[in-house]
Amino acid sequence: MLIKRRAGWEMPECQATPESAFLNRRQLMAAGAGLIAGATLPGIASAQSADPTLDLYPAKRNGAYKLDVALSAEDDAANYNNFYEFGMSKDIVDASKRLATRPWNIQVEGMVEKPFEIGFDDLVRKLPLEERLYRFRCVEAWAMAVPWTGIPLSAFVAFAKPLSGAKYIRFETFMNPRVAPGQNQRWYPWPYTEGLTIAEATSELPLLVTGIYGKPLPTQHGAPVRLITPWKYGFKSVKSIRKISFVAERPKTFWEGLQSSEYGFWANVNPAVPHPRWSQATEQVLGSRDRRPTLIYNGYGEQVAGLYKGLEGEKLFM
Repeated sequence: MLIKRRAGWEMPECQATPESAFLNRRQLMAAGAGLIAGATLPGIASAQSADPTLDLYPAKRNGAYKLDVALSAEDDAANYNNFYEFGMSKDIVDASKRLATRPWNIQVEGMVEKPFEIGFDDLVRKLPLEERLYRFRCVEAWAMAVPWTGIPLSAFVAFAKPLSGAKYIRFETFMNPRVAPGQNQRWYPWPYTEGLTIAEATSELPLLVTGIYGKPLPTQHGAPVRLITPWKYGFKSVKSIRKISFVAERPKTFWEGLQSSEYGFWANVNPAVPHPRWSQATEQVLGSRDRRPTLIYNGYGEQVAGLYKGLEGEKLFM
């Protein structure tokens, strides 16, 4: 008899239905307010223009990526965000709308066959989109589970054609203090940067995310394109990407550069390694009062644990 063993993070498909893609009353009101604001603020008007990729959503779900926890409510995920470019508060939805996401070009440079620049709207039609249900774990010890839509990062790496000497990928966000007031705070090493090894980037899990809940990504989630690495703490998932560089040396990342005693390059979720100022043993479920035990690698050890063999002496998790 053939017995199929489910991966540790799988659940029946019937229990993992995403939030329906519709605008609720609050979103309709917000959209109306955005139109009014756009009449007087050109930056906001540009950010609120119709999305030319709307026809690509919802994308087909990849059934290999399921959950053992309930999906977060769309409204909860939409209104609790870290995006320090727009402020220290979690309530940055309105502030983030000042970011114009069209036109949006991405530079691809460094150790590739031929450096190039590509418009986001061109990129998203050149490479296949799919939806995946993923856990998300913040180093602040809160968690959610959402349906992301995006391009498998491995497909993008193949598209970029890196040279054999490229060992790492460095991601960089936009830099525009006029619309992102947090970037006027000079004690932060702006622009935001992050990095992965080529081995991590070409594993099966990372996504260049372009949408959520069956719709294009809103600005508070990092429109028009962000990274998602579900086995790592959320700060590794750089938002609003402008530049992707293939490099030989390990890049110094934003939080590592700001406070290396608290945040390292690897940032793999590990309940046994506390942040210097709080425990990582449990996590607060977004939108509820429930706390649950934190899973090693956020539940994705089956897919990624092998990437770190031989690195036991490294500062792997923080």
